Amino acid sequence: MLLPAQKPIPNIPETNLPKLVIVGGGFGGLKLARKLIKGPYQVILLDKNNYHQFQPLFYQVATAGLEPSAISFPLRKIFHDTPNSIFRMAEVHSFDSKIKRLYSDIGYIDYDYLVLAMGADTNYFGNQSIEYNSSPMKTVSEALYIRNKIISNYERAINIEKQEDRKSLMNVVIVGGGPTGVELAGAMAELRNNVFPKDYPELNFSNMKVVLIEAGPKLLGAMSEESQDHSLRYLQKLGVEVMLDTKVQDYDGEQVKLEGKESISTHTLLWAAGIKPNFIDGLTKEHFAPNGRIYVDEMNRVVGEKDIFVLGDVALLREEKYPKGHPQVAQVAMQQAENLAKNLINLTKGREMEPFHYKDLGSMATVGRKLAVVDLPFIKFQGLMAWLTWLFVHLMAILGVKNKMFIFMDWAWNYLSFDPSLRLLIKPKYVKASERKELIEEK
Repeated sequence: MLLPAQKPIPNIPETNLPKLVIVGGGFGGLKLARKLIKGPYQVILLDKNNYHQFQPLFYQVATAGLEPSAISFPLRKIFHDTPNSIFRMAEVHSFDSKIKRLYSDIGYIDYDYLVLAMGADTNYFGNQSIEYNSSPMKTVSEALYIRNKIISNYERAINIEKQEDRKSLMNVVIVGGGPTGVELAGAMAELRNNVFPKDYPELNFSNMKVVLIEAGPKLLGAMSEESQDHSLRYLQKLGVEVMLDTKVQDYDGEQVKLEGKESISTHTLLWAAGIKPNFIDGLTKEHFAPNGRIYVDEMNRVVGEKDIFVLGDVALLREEKYPKGHPQVAQVAMQQAENLAKNLINLTKGREMEPFHYKDLGSMATVGRKLAVVDLPFIKFQGLMAWLTWLFVHLMAILGVKNKMFIFMDWAWNYLSFDPSLRLLIKPKYVKASERKELIEEK
């Protein structure tokens, strides 16, 4: 009996168009697929989820500001009435470039061109204890898990008699001083300052610590010095304990052990300290950089390969301005996808491909209500105007009119009432062993 991976993926329509297979429905993969709708290729998009996730707003799901459906968009909806574009929910594990065949858990598919846009996962830097005990936030499911965990901790804490015994349940420690860590810390501090005391009046939230730990000397290392300084002041104003130049050694589920400093008691360690590219089997060691990214040329084509391209967090293209590769952010992936879409169309017309050059459009991070920092190529600003800019940019980037409306209404309500209403502890139903692969996300 043949295993699923040994059979072709069924129900793929026959066509004379060249077959373009895209692995990953993130910012890069989805942008490319949308650019080639009704184009000169049969586009087959594969992703382990049947929805696109808007990662910049995961922290708002984790802190009960938005519901998961507001930042997720069904991939199949994008391909309504597009006969040349197909979506399949599948986990891809390997490919064979010699016979141009891609293998997944639902079968194999032959391709003319392959695009790898698998994104990145959490990097624990080899510490298995931290990986097992901490909570990452790279998917909607993980963000929802964090929301449940935090609410569950306070429901438990309110039933504990002694104040000292409650502290570890109430404290929240966040590791990583990039945009995700800063935004999480600010949102958690605002919940502690304004919302949780109303939900749990019996608890003393002045004893609750929100701690942000960063191994480097500054927060938001990729942003300007003005933004770094303002973000630190904003967090401190909100009551966040910021620990710079501090390395986390270990975490056992109750104690965060720090290098050269006193340990912190907490049941909630949120890990936002780094990312690593998702791996696919099919290339040699020479194709991979030490950090796991794949070397590509200026066309985003795998070095030494003719018909395999890489987008986003997985790609490593060295330019004079970016000797270590481009930053692993959504803008890079989307610009690469746009350039590759033009090049793939040029290929069918016999034209030359155009090299990719990243144009930095700026970066931003929100720290709390009315508090944000924005770095644009021509101006840098902070405070209320930066916060409104951040709101507008993220609202416009969300897929779907319905999602935009939901988020706008949620933000408007949260701003006016300062009391998000999504603090629901919805526990997942027990799933039978025979159904776990289909219904549970693996860690």
